[in-house]
Amino acid sequence: MSTAPEPEPRTPKPALVFDDPLDQQSSDDTDRGWGERTEGNSAADLKRFLDEKPPHHL
Repeated sequence: MSTAPEPEPRTPKPALVFDDPLDQQSSDDTDRGWGERTEGNSAADLKRFLDEKPPHHL
């Protein structure tokens, strides 16, 4: 009688998490999530403003 090789043990699937996702802080809830810069000076801020200004705001 030949015995079949035993199948490899499976890793269990992660459990489902039913926490409220709105209870957790997202990256949009922070200044960093919106691209805000924490350091810098007014000259750099002016340069960034002028570089990113839409053409209709001349």
